[in-house]
Amino acid sequence: MPNLQEIRQSLLARDSEFRNLAEEHSRCESQLEQIVKSTYLNSEDLIRETELKKLKLRLRDRMEMILARHQQLVSH
Repeated sequence: MPNLQEIRQSLLARDSEFRNLAEEHSRCESQLEQIVKSTYLNSEDLIRETELKKLKLRLRDRMEMILARHQQLVSH
């Protein structure tokens, strides 16, 4: 039975929705890193930071749902 990392790699290669979610998650992470590196954060930056964190969580939740569904399929 494949482990989680193997299932993730398989989904990245074969599931376009999972791959798109992962790419968007990565883009959000990069944008967050840019904001955090700023020496001064204005109110817009703080709002954007919060929005990006929420979006990252929604993306991660969706990815985890897809992963769980595929784990069930593999284990049955």
